[in-house]
Amino acid sequence: MRRTGLTEFDAVLAVSRRGSFRAAARELGMSTSAISAAVAALEQRLAVRLF
Repeated sequence: MRRTGLTEFDAVLAVSRRGSFRAAARELGMSTSAISAAVAALEQRLAVRLF
């Protein structure tokens, strides 16, 4: 079983805090697609839709 990475939690928290994937990407210095992938990975892992 794969452990959930901090990047996934960081991405979700940044999207929640900033209100958009683009703003979260800027905050974390990541691409928007990387933020989207991290959120999708956590959603899949938890079997719940977060956004």
